[in-house]
Amino acid sequence: MDKFIVSARKYRPQAFDTVVGQAHITTTLKNAIHNNQLAHAFLFCGPRGVGKTTCARILAKTINCENIQADGEACNECNSCKSFNEGTSMNIHELDAASNNSVDDIRSLVEQVRFAPQAGKYKVYIVDEVHMLSTSAFNAFLKTLEEPPSYAIFILATTEKHKILPTILSRCQIFDFKRITNNDTVEHLQEIVEKEDIKAEKGALQVIAQKSEGCMRDALSILDKIVSFTNGEVTYQNTLEHLNILDHDYYFKLLNSLLQQDLASAMLLYDEINRKGFEGDIVLNGFAEFLRNLLVCTDEKAAMLLDVVEGMQPKYIKVAKEASLSFLVSALNILNETEINYKMARNKRLHVEMAIIKLNFLQQAIELSMDNGNLVKKKRVDSPIAYKTKQIQPLQVKETAKNTNTSTGSRLLIEQPKPDVAKKHIVAEPAAAIVTAPSSYPAPNITPASKTSGNNKKSLLDGLRQKYGDQYLIEEIKEAEALNMEKLKECWEQYARRMDEQQKHSAANAFRMAKLYIETDNTFTVSTGAITQQKFMEGEKTILIDFIQQSFNNRSITFKVLVEAGEQEALPAHLTMNSRQRFEKIAEQYPWVKELKDRLKLELDY
Repeated sequence: MDKFIVSARKYRPQAFDTVVGQAHITTTLKNAIHNNQLAHAFLFCGPRGVGKTTCARILAKTINCENIQADGEACNECNSCKSFNEGTSMNIHELDAASNNSVDDIRSLVEQVRFAPQAGKYKVYIVDEVHMLSTSAFNAFLKTLEEPPSYAIFILATTEKHKILPTILSRCQIFDFKRITNNDTVEHLQEIVEKEDIKAEKGALQVIAQKSEGCMRDALSILDKIVSFTNGEVTYQNTLEHLNILDHDYYFKLLNSLLQQDLASAMLLYDEINRKGFEGDIVLNGFAEFLRNLLVCTDEKAAMLLDVVEGMQPKYIKVAKEASLSFLVSALNILNETEINYKMARNKRLHVEMAIIKLNFLQQAIELSMDNGNLVKKKRVDSPIAYKTKQIQPLQVKETAKNTNTSTGSRLLIEQPKPDVAKKHIVAEPAAAIVTAPSSYPAPNITPASKTSGNNKKSLLDGLRQKYGDQYLIEEIKEAEALNMEKLKECWEQYARRMDEQQKHSAANAFRMAKLYIETDNTFTVSTGAITQQKFMEGEKTILIDFIQQSFNNRSITFKVLVEAGEQEALPAHLTMNSRQRFEKIAEQYPWVKELKDRLKLELDY
């Protein structure tokens, strides 16, 4: 039986034209060879498995070829090409910098550079994973890399360009390799399965290309595994099963259940997925990618950005039209937060189920936040708003200037419309603001009051009721009161009695012993004699301040609790002593304790 060779080695490119997905680099290298403009040092950098080392070997083979073709490729027939293909060429030296990263290894390499090639034009030194070299090794390499012999060419390859010293980068001609696209990967895999007489569905090859994430070596390795798993017949379903990938049909079913707000179906579907062995993070990541694809498909011009199996684009476009844009964006936000916090969750399944529950009611939440078909953004406010107010035009009330002055300080709240009228809340300005002419100036257009000498407040109410009575019910609200000692003490005592009813007698006594001092119209100070009493006050402050504010109809009232400066509370003696002092106190009171210590020769650790 012939020895099996993996596809990644068997089908490794042997010429520039067979390199997949790096045309911008292969064209540059072929032109440099054709024009005899080769640099003395190259740096190939890029992701894993995209052809860095392969291109380095092809370059080394081509520049030593005795009969270079017109298109810049090697002939594969001369002695140099044959020795290279057989792995016996003496002009190509490969060094793995991951295992040979010391100064001595670089010194050994530099000593070899001094010897000219016995056959061929160039000696090529390929240093793979060059970023693994130590700083000392880099520094030892600098001089040789800057001014090598005319026959020496260095090709450095790395996956982490940022780890290489700037002094090395400045001495090299840098080539950046890119990830291989899914289309290029699929085309290359199709060529291989045709050569190997393997039956493979294109959808399966597309799944392999997506799983490889632009790495051709990974794609070939995955293909070898699936061929062994399926005995030479690669289908879409067995590829999903082998790679442990969740079919997109599950995501379509899950989205349909969420849009219909069918929580039971969504939970049962997740249970089915979970029993098949898929972890919660796979479900979250896959569903987020699915919603991303739907979001892209909301505009058919962007459907080309879809990274899905061929033939699925029409279905994605159709479903994208059924789901609202606001739902997709909000769902992506929820899934992103859930995936970030997934590792910290103790109950992983419950964590995912909570996300499904949020998504299930997301459509309903969006509908509640819609205003005339437009999504309304919530605004943060600094203080609670009790009523929605609307300014009304001042009423032309016929009254005397004298009566006008007596109505200052009153405000009217118009609220509670009749059942058949939509709810509106309008606050009328004080009567003094309605009639702006003071009593010391002549008031134009003011006629004497009616025969009934009612007060101004009644006339204003009557005027409002006459004008808006068919739309509103009108009643008067109270003005905020300033602090006064008499009412404050009454509220304070009332709150203390409430605490007695709650069996908090200690706190009630603390309240009765406190002294009150009014500082301003809206602030007062509470003075206590001990810290414990202050703690009682602070513990009840939230409820207490609300009680006082309601009593005075004034939400601006605040207070602070202070402790009177006086004698400090005496602490128990045992709390002021250290360990040694407490032992000496006990030994003085009970001499046999000290005698026991001396007889047993105890060493006490104070």
